[in-house]
Amino acid sequence: MPHALLVSRRARAALALVCAGARAVAVLTLAAFACGGRATAAQPAPIEVKVVVVTMFEIGADTGDTPGEFQLWYERQHLAERFPFAHHHDLFMNEQTGILAMVTGEGTANSASAVMELGMDPRFDLSHAYWLVAGIAGVDPEDASIGSAAWAQYVVDSDLAHEIDSREIPPGWPTGRFPLGSGHPYDPPEPHAEAENQVFQLNSRLVDWAYQLTRGIDLGDSPSLQRSRARYEGFPNARKPPFVLKGDDLCGETFWHGKLMNDWANQWMRYWTHGAGNYVMTAMEDTGTLLSLTYLDRIGKVRKDRVLVLRAGSNYTMPPPGVTAAQNMQKENAGYSGLGASVESAYKVGAVVVNEISSKWTVYRDHPPP
Repeated sequence: MPHALLVSRRARAALALVCAGARAVAVLTLAAFACGGRATAAQPAPIEVKVVVVTMFEIGADTGDTPGEFQLWYERQHLAERFPFAHHHDLFMNEQTGILAMVTGEGTANSASAVMELGMDPRFDLSHAYWLVAGIAGVDPEDASIGSAAWAQYVVDSDLAHEIDSREIPPGWPTGRFPLGSGHPYDPPEPHAEAENQVFQLNSRLVDWAYQLTRGIDLGDSPSLQRSRARYEGFPNARKPPFVLKGDDLCGETFWHGKLMNDWANQWMRYWTHGAGNYVMTAMEDTGTLLSLTYLDRIGKVRKDRVLVLRAGSNYTMPPPGVTAAQNMQKENAGYSGLGASVESAYKVGAVVVNEISSKWTVYRDHPPP
């Protein structure tokens, strides 16, 4: 066989092998691309959430026993879809209504981390969602009664502070707790450098809308509530049947009690809000929740102007006349006198707002009330 012909045949064979290899690579590449395309296409679109209900604790099971803050939402809003959540408690949602509820766990560390985790969760679209913090709280008897529910305009942190034991404070000091960066209690208010973590002012128009929508709700009454209220002689608001009001929220990790601490709480709220806030409720988690929502708002994950905080009084923050602070706290630790009423009120009032938003989503999705 001529050498040239042999070379030609070998060249054609080599070319055929190259072409076959190229076709194989092309097929594999297309297959891989197709698989990748199918995998991407198989990723579900994020679920649009209309309202997130933020609760902080549950007692026992999620249903069928003594309810904590979450149970009534779970049962009455039919939150049947469960989403695993790497935190204190799984998430539950009704995908027909767009209402999702969470249990953060108690304390600011839990609330801040849980809300941040939800805000970054790719399974949900929270870009238009409204947020309702709905929980129980201690209530100032100067302002309201147990079972009453208050919409907050201001949420103020009480943990970030200097403190000197009251037995060592200088003469004339009303308290040993005073703001970071100051030299003594209640220095004349200046622009507060630490206000980002200390004071949260909610959307006043949204708060007022929620209050006007719910102010006439009958929160019910009971003989046990009446007996508890009757002890507070000289406190007319503490002796009223449960009602809805606007009142601000002091938030800290310490469960305090007593008249002197209550006086401090009122002054602390006035100081940090420059006199605009009125302390009514005391809770533990809300500054953590609001701080995470503030950060999430900055990157477009949520809208912090769509946040509401509703707290309902489960116990008074100071004792009735003739009872010491220690005696009354020990009694409350055995069981909050208004636990059942406060859980019911937080749901009854909050649900009116949640249902209004959910049922009129075509209106409120892009146009916040009022």
